[in-house]
Amino acid sequence: MKLRQFGFIAALLAAASAAGSGVRPQGPDIAARPVGSAEVVSLDGLRNAEFGATEEDLTRRGLLRTDEEACGPTLAGHGSVSPIFVDDRLVLLWLDDPMTTPEGIGAGTPVGEVRAAYPGAAALPAPPGSHRFAGLLARDGDRAYLFLHDGVTVRKVIAGYADWARRLFDEGYGPC
Repeated sequence: MKLRQFGFIAALLAAASAAGSGVRPQGPDIAARPVGSAEVVSLDGLRNAEFGATEEDLTRRGLLRTDEEACGPTLAGHGSVSPIFVDDRLVLLWLDDPMTTPEGIGAGTPVGEVRAAYPGAAALPAPPGSHRFAGLLARDGDRAYLFLHDGVTVRKVIAGYADWARRLFDEGYGPC
């Protein structure tokens, strides 16, 4: 399994998301959304990029882009989404504003609203002495949302396979 690759990519994506860096894909085939409009990511994935899809398939369909200035691959038309692949399969999506869950939860949402929308979410405390965010893992079968938060508001949302989301949280995330 490509666990080392997963850890490296996760670290790169975390740093890029935290710093607001990365390059948004450009091109005539990318439809622009109005500023401030949110796109919903479900536990199946995005409308054109479902969890379990292969890198090859997403590339063939023109959805997966690589850019030397970005920390990893990006999804065309989804500049606020960073995909994470393991063994050539899409397992997680690292989401930035304006992406939300179907319940309207995204970066900037108060933690209380997350708890109300996902009452069964498991609290994942940040390791003592670390500079990492705490988490709330809202699991539904083999899929989950991982809400990274500072105790007040959601800072990042990760969607995908529950075991990979938990593993990402447990193993940490670091600089690009």
